[in-house]
Amino acid sequence: MVALTIDRLVNGQCNLCQRAFQMSEFKCQVLMSHMMLPPNANPDGHIHGGDIMKYIDDAASVVAMKHARTTVVTASIDRLDFHLPVYIGNLLVLKASLNATGRTSMEIGVRVEAEDLRTGVVSHIASAYLTFVALDDNKRPTGVPHYEPDCEAAIRRRRKAQERKECYFRNKES
Repeated sequence: MVALTIDRLVNGQCNLCQRAFQMSEFKCQVLMSHMMLPPNANPDGHIHGGDIMKYIDDAASVVAMKHARTTVVTASIDRLDFHLPVYIGNLLVLKASLNATGRTSMEIGVRVEAEDLRTGVVSHIASAYLTFVALDDNKRPTGVPHYEPDCEAAIRRRRKAQERKECYFRNKES
């Protein structure tokens, strides 16, 4: 369920979207919203973490497919910590952005927020970094287009992605 229409985003009529995304980077980003309902929750009214994880993977996979224009698969997800609970009736908002590309892989960052629709209070719930690999028609890894960020925020995200990649390989070797 997408709560914001593309025309509102492109025409700059949504302040939330203006803060979240640079328009030149729109092709490498997605904003998804989901109303949290009783089937998403445990008996106490807290939304299942697994449901939120699926939404994170869904949002990230859309960004990866938009960039690669081929089948993509989730290769990894970094540590995921839930900072606050999400409740029935909250609007879950996922902001996913392409951070960096490798030869056949892409790092996608996802920020998860929950909005209490009665009060308007928005809370940061979680952030995650996912790595996707592009596949060809034979289900083998295939090259992805190079990504060259063109705004400060995207350049910062790429730099941080490179630092995470270097840290990963350092730890893998030891």
